[in-house]
Amino acid sequence: MKLIRTYFFWPLLVTIAGLIAVFWIGWNSFGTLAGATSFFIIGAVLAIMEISLSFDNAIVNANKLKYMTPKWQQRFLTWGILIAVFGMRIVFPVLIVAIAAKLGPIAAVKLAVLQPDEYSRIISESHISIAAFGGTFLMMVALSYFINEEKEVDWFKMLEKRLRQWASIRGLEIAFVLAVIIGFAWFLKSSLLATFLMSAMLGLLTYLLVELLGNLLDRAEEARDLARAGGFGAFMYLEVLDASFSFDGVIGAFAFTKNLFLIAIGLGIGAMYVRTMTIMLVEKNTLAQFRYLEHGAFYSIFLLSVIMFTQSMVHIPELITGFIGVALIGLALIESIRYNRLHPEGDAS
Repeated sequence: MKLIRTYFFWPLLVTIAGLIAVFWIGWNSFGTLAGATSFFIIGAVLAIMEISLSFDNAIVNANKLKYMTPKWQQRFLTWGILIAVFGMRIVFPVLIVAIAAKLGPIAAVKLAVLQPDEYSRIISESHISIAAFGGTFLMMVALSYFINEEKEVDWFKMLEKRLRQWASIRGLEIAFVLAVIIGFAWFLKSSLLATFLMSAMLGLLTYLLVELLGNLLDRAEEARDLARAGGFGAFMYLEVLDASFSFDGVIGAFAFTKNLFLIAIGLGIGAMYVRTMTIMLVEKNTLAQFRYLEHGAFYSIFLLSVIMFTQSMVHIPELITGFIGVALIGLALIESIRYNRLHPEGDAS
């Protein structure tokens, strides 16, 4: 009960308020108990889907937050969640339609409210751009974790040890991702090729610019306020990362409903639990206690990036994506517990 009061009070409160809101929206949309109940169920399903898709996001957030000062941790967990909920779950779907249909933001919102089927069609037609951008960015995130000379703990030792040894080869991650992009582009229809390649390049450029921004801030502020510099660079990195994680959840939500407000509320509820899981991981130092948990998250990110690339050609149900992420993290947790039992004194060998 203490754990619930400490960490889950606000998520539970948001859940109750959100489900009441979607029930009310359903009642006003259909005027029947059946319609209101269907909206209630869809809202709950969307929240669960968001949690299952974003658990690895929480682990990566915690991995970055542990190096930030308490001030920047709090800023990410307050401002960051507002950006995540209202930016990615409300503004992002509207922005996609505004750009794709060459509409103003207000016109895009009107389209979502008054012509939900047309709105959904435009969103679906944008999946190539989203898959290429998100797949590229997330693959760079995953590879940068494994191809790192400073990484000390290996889960799959033969593979990860070799990747650490290759870290001295400059640009290896970029070369690998470019090869993957070219490989998928080879099988695409010629009419989709330019959109796919442009979006993938933007994903790669975004990752590199975010890394560059963080490094520049670190160096510029090193003599005055290192914590603030590292905090801002990490904050920007986490915001872009959250956006990339949100792509599949937002797009997948349209398989359940065309109602923008129902999608925003359902995914927003899930985002609150992701925030809570991030706080728990940081405050309870869970990543240090379970040595392979990060590995499971980054393997999940890599597979998610491959799935996003694959979705440029075929549809992969979000249920499969969520199951893969949960399964990998669950396996990493089991292996971590097993390691702790075999090394009760914390032996790092």
